[in-house]
Amino acid sequence: MKILAICVGAAETLPGRKSRTGINKHAVSGGVMIDEEGLIGDAICNREHHGGRDQAVYVEGSLTLDWWAKELGRPLEPGTFGENLVIEGLDNCAVAVGDRFIAGNLVLEATSARIPCATFAAKMGDPKFVRRYTRAGRPGIYCRVVQGGTLAAGAVVTYVPYAGSPVTMPEMMATFGRQLSRQDRARYLAAPIHYKLRAMLEGDAGNL
Repeated sequence: MKILAICVGAAETLPGRKSRTGINKHAVSGGVMIDEEGLIGDAICNREHHGGRDQAVYVEGSLTLDWWAKELGRPLEPGTFGENLVIEGLDNCAVAVGDRFIAGNLVLEATSARIPCATFAAKMGDPKFVRRYTRAGRPGIYCRVVQGGTLAAGAVVTYVPYAGSPVTMPEMMATFGRQLSRQDRARYLAAPIHYKLRAMLEGDAGNL
């Protein structure tokens, strides 16, 4: 595997929207510094729902983007889905919480699946895209930065699967907003999931 593209965006307002967003990302050349908050120079506008230590970097796999290009009937430029990194040979469906991507000194760890929103639909120019993306079951991957570093396109990526019971990206999307069984809740909490989801599941303990 290797990094095919590194993408950053500036704060701007999409047509028909009032709030500013950094979802319009484009590929950059040269090295980019990545720290625990994400890519230096990348705009994150809505801090309540985006960014933060467990959503610092958004990853898309090239195999998933190839599937979407065929599905949409058009090529997808890097950054089309608002991703920060495109990793060659990666299928989003195969990624689980705790899987790691290592490139030089940089270490990323998957924490949660991308859940589509109205801003994403506006970016794609399709008010029904949230439903379409959800039905496809190929969500992008949010990662925390375990160790920061400088990254450039072409860097070799080592993929290290999580050693515990997997919680996959498609499963996270399918169970979003739903109450888990006792067994599934225990499996989720045993994995290094996003801290907000962990707090929610721990708060649900008395309801099971």
